[in-house]
Amino acid sequence: MQALTILRPGTAALTDKPVPVPGPGEVAIDLAFVGYCGSDLTSYRGLNPLVSYPRVPGHEISGTIAELGSGVENLAPGTAVTVLPYFNCGTCRACRSGRPNACPNNQTMGVQREGAMTGRVVVPAAKVIPVTGISKRDLALVEPCAVGFHAVRRAELKSGETVVVLGCGMIGLGVILGALRQGAKVIAVDLSDAKLDVAKKLGATEIINASTDVKARVAELTGEGPDVVVEAVGAEATFLQAIDLVATAGRVVYIGYAKAPIAYETKFFITKELDIRGSRNALRSDFDDVIDELRNRPEAGDLIVTRTATLDEAAEALADWHARPGDFTKILVKF
Repeated sequence: MQALTILRPGTAALTDKPVPVPGPGEVAIDLAFVGYCGSDLTSYRGLNPLVSYPRVPGHEISGTIAELGSGVENLAPGTAVTVLPYFNCGTCRACRSGRPNACPNNQTMGVQREGAMTGRVVVPAAKVIPVTGISKRDLALVEPCAVGFHAVRRAELKSGETVVVLGCGMIGLGVILGALRQGAKVIAVDLSDAKLDVAKKLGATEIINASTDVKARVAELTGEGPDVVVEAVGAEATFLQAIDLVATAGRVVYIGYAKAPIAYETKFFITKELDIRGSRNALRSDFDDVIDELRNRPEAGDLIVTRTATLDEAAEALADWHARPGDFTKILVKF
């Protein structure tokens, strides 16, 4: 079978791979759609320190069970599924405390291990999530939305609170959907008017173009500041902006990775008595919440998906995203 492979930074091409066969406790999945993640773009750019080359990217998965290995029960061929693509060790402090998403030994498909940008993958049965009531295309949106939902969980966002979401890419849109599900008021911030339009159509209460005076507008809308700020960009400016915008005694959640060390005015951590939290990957419960939400929001996928490519077009689509990142929210590869 063929797979889209990042051979080295800046170069992706189709390569031949053997068709995998499930062993005991494993499941073979024929792929329907796989989404490109921001980590795939970072790998393509040579900026992902967790990746070695060559690497098959892809961990946003939609597919159908093709074959079961011995000992697998409660799953059946032909079932539509998505996949929990994180492989934790099961023994570290994070795993023992019920937070396997934060496992320091984690291996994510398409990052530390081979991904799903190919015709078939084999994964442990415990990673397979059967899903009904969602289109095959939208199944590939579950994982990135779940990352946003997990950030909302980390924020402990409550109904009636106000959250500022910095960045309306795929993960930021997941935050918006998760925050709305909690009954929060959402202020979405981005440089792209097109992405802000999507955020507004998904239900954001207010939108702000980041090229304007964001602090003044947020103050106008909130008075004392938002209860929560979620940073979903991964830039020095927005890391600092989150601390500046949030209300006293508020919470800040970081999802994005800044590419360089950041110098903070740390007095604001103390004088505002802030809760500052990181958010990594997602839990199975976040996946379940997203699945429920997407069942009730079938229009969301039409708003989020920017481009659908074939496997033959996958390398070109990745190069286009690299060249014009602001033009795309979500690129899916259809198999």
